[in-house]
Amino acid sequence: MKSVRKSGVAASLVGVLALAACSGGGGTASPEAEGDDTSGETEAAEIRLWINGGDTPQDLRDYLVSTFEDENPGSTLVIEEQDWNGLVPRLQTALASESQTPDVVEIGNTQAPTFTYAGAFRPLDGLYEELGGDDLLEGFVQAGTADDTVYAVPYYSGARAVFYRKDLFEAAGLEVPTTLAEFTETAIAMQEANPNGTENFSGFWFPGQDWYNGTAWVYSHGGDLAVQEGDQWVGALSAPEAQEGLAEVQRLFTEATNAPVDADSNEPWVPFNNGEAAMFSAPTWARWSIDLPECNKGVDPEDTSEEATALRAEQQACNEEKTGIFALPGMTEGEVATVFAGGSNIAIPAKSQHPELAESLLRIIFSEEYQTMLASNGLIPGNSTYASAMGDDVYATTAVAAALDAKLTPAAENWAAVEGERLLEDFFQQVAAGADIAEAAATTDQLIADTLN
Repeated sequence: MKSVRKSGVAASLVGVLALAACSGGGGTASPEAEGDDTSGETEAAEIRLWINGGDTPQDLRDYLVSTFEDENPGSTLVIEEQDWNGLVPRLQTALASESQTPDVVEIGNTQAPTFTYAGAFRPLDGLYEELGGDDLLEGFVQAGTADDTVYAVPYYSGARAVFYRKDLFEAAGLEVPTTLAEFTETAIAMQEANPNGTENFSGFWFPGQDWYNGTAWVYSHGGDLAVQEGDQWVGALSAPEAQEGLAEVQRLFTEATNAPVDADSNEPWVPFNNGEAAMFSAPTWARWSIDLPECNKGVDPEDTSEEATALRAEQQACNEEKTGIFALPGMTEGEVATVFAGGSNIAIPAKSQHPELAESLLRIIFSEEYQTMLASNGLIPGNSTYASAMGDDVYATTAVAAALDAKLTPAAENWAAVEGERLLEDFFQQVAAGADIAEAAATTDQLIADTLN
């Protein structure tokens, strides 16, 4: 029986459906919604781009601003960075308001289906081929498609890999693990060894709310977060496969980390840089955030001189010499774990007041130059044609290896509501705190089902 309960976020997102009249979400769009220019020459204006977190480096942001303004004389681009935490309710508020909505918005790939089906975005079918067509990352395109109409296209993907301190592994007499079970044993052994005697040291930095990394054990054991049965969604954390993976997760929480139980996956390189963790898992672009004290040259970030640039290159080379990276191993030797496919989509909100300028910005974002810039910064670009620009170093090859079997969250229309209510953060925090896994899973499965249906 379909539950009559609606979660707070899910119920409030229903209000976004009013946007369908503007965007044609799931229905027939007006000519304006299809991107037809009925007003003649595009008027100059200021447009706003929402970028989330620090995934997009500053030089890429600068490129977007300067290129957009060169190609659209008299118009300006303002980039506003949003925190991933609490993004869903902020989007819900902004996208429903003509005065508050950005003109182009980055949205998590797991959140895209909810807002797409809600009619929050303008159709992009007229631009789809120009932006990359069949070369765009397929799973991300599906996440941004409703009723065979594309509303959100892939910005980038970044599967997670494990960074580790080579010197700590050597001091502890440990080798890079080759299976998922071996990874657990290695993390525990590192925690026990604590080569430098660091207070609150973690073999593996694994905060209690970090479901992004925790799902790798669920997926790799053959489990899932939710599955569709007929026209209903049911939580799947109670399934035997998921339970087996979660038992390993709880062992890591209790024996291999001193990360806070009530913290999320934000900036795991900070404790790593501080010598408080031997390993952390993050998308491979995190290489640029590693800043070991013994490598830091004290260069002013604003200094663009040749000397400063050379020192930064020397600093980066030192960081990478002392840091190793490997794809989280799978169930058997030679396999790679099924990790969570991070990344995001990008779209034009239905209530954007400057859709033509927004389309101009999308063309720049999906240009060969910008897509190549994404790739050279360790992000798998939305257009797979340019993935080769990631290079062939260990970071690029590890990123590709991790991404091959990476998996998205369930493609449920209301999945953003699950994230908005932080159901998975709460569940993994309970697991980290030592809760009975079966009981916690049964409760969370019901909450997931209530939210999705």
